[in-house]
Amino acid sequence: MAGFTAILLAAGRSQRMGEMKALLHWEGSTLIKYQVSTLIGAGAKEVIVVLGHNAELLMPEIKDLSRVRCVINKDYDLGRTTSIKVGLNAIDSNDTDCILFLNVDQPRNSDVISRLVLSHGNSQRNITIPTYDGNGGHPIIFGMELVADLLNISEENFGFKSIITMHASRVHRISDADPCVLWDLNTPEQYADALEDLQS
Repeated sequence: MAGFTAILLAAGRSQRMGEMKALLHWEGSTLIKYQVSTLIGAGAKEVIVVLGHNAELLMPEIKDLSRVRCVINKDYDLGRTTSIKVGLNAIDSNDTDCILFLNVDQPRNSDVISRLVLSHGNSQRNITIPTYDGNGGHPIIFGMELVADLLNISEENFGFKSIITMHASRVHRISDADPCVLWDLNTPEQYADALEDLQS
C-alpha cells in the first residue's frame, strides 16, 4: 500500500474571521503548523499545502517541516475548487492510494485522521466521510480513481458535493466519537467555541 497524500487548503482571505485563520493560535502553535503536523503524525506520505492570499506570510510557518510541499493558487479568489485542482495537479499519482482533503480552518488531531484513513482502507469504497451525531464532517478521503472527476468540479456544481452525489453508492460514512470532525472556524465566535470545547 502506497499510503495517502493530504491536501491542506489555505489559500483564502479569511474575511469572516477578520484575521488570517491559518495563523490563529492552536494547541501551542499556529493553526497551519498544527494541521500539517497532525497530518504527518497520522501517516501522510506528503502534505501539499495550497496557498494563495498572503502566501509569503504562511510559508515560514511550515518551511522547515518534513514531507511538506507548498503550491500557489493564483486564482484563489475564484473559489475553493480552484485550490482543490491546484493541489490535485501537484500529486504524484503513482505514489499514493488516496487523497485526504482538509481546510486549514478545520483543526483535526492525528487520532481522528488515523481512524478515518484506516476505515477508508478497510471499506473498499472510494469516498470516506466522517460523521458526528449524524452530521457529515471533514476531512474527506477520495480514492485515486476519482481524480478525473475531481478535476471537473466547479463552484457552480458545488464542488465535492457533486462527486459525492454522483458516486453515492461508493460513499463510506464512518461515525466518530470526536465532535471535532464538525469544527469549521469561519468566525471569531466559532473559533472561541472550538477553543472552549478543546479545553473541556
